[in-house]
Amino acid sequence: MSEDPKQAIIEVRGLKNAFGDQVVHDGLDLEVCRGEIFGVVGGSGTGKSVLMRSIIGLQTPVEGEVHVFGEPMIGRDEEEAKHVRRRWGVLFQGGALFSTLTVAENVQVPIKEFYTGIDPELMNEIAAYKIAMSGLPVDAGAKFPSELSGGMRKRAGIARALALDPELLFLDEPTAGLDPIGAAAFDQLILELRDALGLTVFLITHDLDTLYAICDRIAVLADRKVVAVGTIEELLALDHEWIQEYFNGPRGRAAAKPEPEPEAKADA
Repeated sequence: MSEDPKQAIIEVRGLKNAFGDQVVHDGLDLEVCRGEIFGVVGGSGTGKSVLMRSIIGLQTPVEGEVHVFGEPMIGRDEEEAKHVRRRWGVLFQGGALFSTLTVAENVQVPIKEFYTGIDPELMNEIAAYKIAMSGLPVDAGAKFPSELSGGMRKRAGIARALALDPELLFLDEPTAGLDPIGAAAFDQLILELRDALGLTVFLITHDLDTLYAICDRIAVLADRKVVAVGTIEELLALDHEWIQEYFNGPRGRAAAKPEPEPEAKADA
């Protein structure tokens, strides 16, 4: 039986996150479907990264349910959740590489965590393959993060996120700090990896160009919950102040890049 393309890979129901008296999420619901690049946007303080951390188990919510691949994630210990965690990869902000390890050694970290006893030569081959998939040159594997540019560190982070052949990829502000050319190249890499590997991508971003270029659907966080989910066209049709300011502001209009008007034909 073929897999349902609309199958929910991530399901969040009634999520509440709070830090002391500060409530970040209250009654947040969300679904991410198989194979889509799903963008998450919202103003500062709306808890985009907190949401991602709640899904992958780094933040324990006050209330609510989180299911990934149909498995409940809240209240499970590390060992119980391990078989689910090996099915996803994560790129944190800035890459979050271990500075004392080479790029190849960074890529090998999750492999060593989940699969002990792998032959070192095979480990090196796997790391080299993942580094190549990320678009880095062959010699990047032997370099330390401090020897790489910002864009190359992001790609090294992607190589590590792909180490376990994941089905699901979490990306937190992947193009932040990159110049427009580097950001566009990174967007294209994500699109190509999604199509080639059949990935589902959960993407937090402020980058309007990224939203227009690669996202299938976008969730808007405001008022402590998801206030809207849809394509950009669907979101633009909504009468919500933040959504209109975000997508119809000067940056939003520039990212939309409307087709130029055709030139009027000269009179015969």
